[in-house]
Amino acid sequence: MKDLKQRTLQSGVVKLCSQGVNFLLRLGSLMILARLLDPKDFGIVGMVTAVTGIFGLFKDAGLSLFTIQRSTISNEEVSTLFWLNILVGALLTLLCLAAAPLLATFYHEPRLFWVTVVLATGFLINAAGVQHSALLQREIRFGVLSAVEIVSQVASVLVGIGLAMQGFGYWALVGSAVVLPAVSTLGLWVSSAWVPGVPQWSADSGRMIRFGGMAVLNSLIMYVAYNLDKVLLGRFWGAEALGIYGRAFQLISIPSDNLTQATGGVLFSALSRLQDDADRWKKYFLGSYSVMLSLTLPTTIACALFADDIIMLVLGSKWKDAVIIFQLLAPTILVLAMISPTYWLLVSIGRPERSLKIACVLGPLVIGAYVLGLPYGLRGVAFAYSAVLVLWLVPHMVWCIQGTTISWRDILKASGQPFLSAIVAAAVAFVAQLFYGHLFSPFFRFLLGGGILLLSYLGMLLYVMGQKEFYLDLLRGLRQRSAVVEKPSVAVL
Repeated sequence: MKDLKQRTLQSGVVKLCSQGVNFLLRLGSLMILARLLDPKDFGIVGMVTAVTGIFGLFKDAGLSLFTIQRSTISNEEVSTLFWLNILVGALLTLLCLAAAPLLATFYHEPRLFWVTVVLATGFLINAAGVQHSALLQREIRFGVLSAVEIVSQVASVLVGIGLAMQGFGYWALVGSAVVLPAVSTLGLWVSSAWVPGVPQWSADSGRMIRFGGMAVLNSLIMYVAYNLDKVLLGRFWGAEALGIYGRAFQLISIPSDNLTQATGGVLFSALSRLQDDADRWKKYFLGSYSVMLSLTLPTTIACALFADDIIMLVLGSKWKDAVIIFQLLAPTILVLAMISPTYWLLVSIGRPERSLKIACVLGPLVIGAYVLGLPYGLRGVAFAYSAVLVLWLVPHMVWCIQGTTISWRDILKASGQPFLSAIVAAAVAFVAQLFYGHLFSPFFRFLLGGGILLLSYLGMLLYVMGQKEFYLDLLRGLRQRSAVVEKPSVAVL
């Protein structure tokens, strides 16, 4: 693929822009719903999604990764994967329906029964669009994917706010959650224009399932590890406590989730196409890794320094108890941004088994941290979660790059300049805040502080650290256009 660099850069920018729109939609929705609904409403839905979300990990059975990662794949193979996804989606819907009475009993909350029943429909709807999305990712058509995401997000937000304004309480959150996959799947079918054929079992089918199985098991372990805190808090500290913790967690996760979604899919698609070209594969990964850190670091600092203002502006005064939780969770933005790309690194070269082994170690460590922090309430759990991720960072990176063409020195070189720039910018913003912090309202205080932080960071990164030419090169690459527009068919991908 001769124009891979331009298509990757352009797709990355499109995804970043779309995720920026997605971020504003999610943030705006959260701001409005936090004022229309009570913490208990969020807690009721959170009790269900923290558990049923496990089923969501199986919605594609890891089969979309196989479609994207393969050097070549036929229409028959994709059709087989599609019907396997439908089968998995139907089974997940049935499991979720069976779990409804169990959740109501476990939490001693009868309202959870019908909430679970309605949310169960999303699994089958999601399954119908998995392979269509994977095919668009193979072709690096992230502009189309971004448009589908934005339209579905807008529809979800409008439904949620509309129901909340009509006084439907927690049902507004349920309705929003069901509309999102429905609109998304419809958009994927229309955009990809691919119609599945009759499934055909072959010798490669077993390999597809094994590949997908390892990816799903990895995701399952990490999902449990990253969400058991909400289950435990809901069970032992109640819906209101979970509502406060859950909104702080959601708010702190929005930046990292949007960045990961913007860059992860593009990075995986590009690395998969380059898996047989070691030099270009390494260059692409390190360049993308450096850009991800450069975008993540100022966000992490802003969340730590301006937590009071962010909570006040986004959630309102009745959520002031979420401030300390928000601050304690801030380091997770950076750590997850640093370790998430290594998953795409390993899967792109066909090593999902190593990622699974890493998950089997990290998962129990995170769960153990929750157990230790649980007696101390929300603060104890938040602190324990952040602490174990920070301590795990270096061992994780060493394990992931072992045996690849990427060395520890490469990682330090890619991350060192953004880190030094962030440290200086944080110091400047903190000192400045001491002088003007008491003079302005939360909005202007955050606006001024964020501006000082951003300008200090960019000045350090681009000029003092000499990264200006690197980013100018990226911009020049975006302006280039390939003379030949490639649009391969499924059979020759």
